[in-house]
Amino acid sequence: MGKRRYPPLKHREVIQIVTALGFTLVRQESTHAQYERLADATRKRAIVTVDNYDDFEEKIIKKLIAQSGFTREKFYSATSKTAKKI
Repeated sequence: MGKRRYPPLKHREVIQIVTALGFTLVRQESTHAQYERLADATRKRAIVTVDNYDDFEEKIIKKLIAQSGFTREKFYSATSKTAKKI
């Protein structure tokens, strides 16, 4: 069987990805952390909400990618470890 389109990610991998993409932690409330990326010449401001799950499945990963404003390829390629998953 082929690779999954959205391979699962661990919590620490998601945090590494969003910080590598230029997001910074702006708020932490109970089990949710919000990361913000300010607008620049090519992208508008974006906020990504990261829940405190151990493992992120396809449905959640799709939402994170949409919130980030990046493509699936850019999102997974943000770190060398997660780039290998796709």
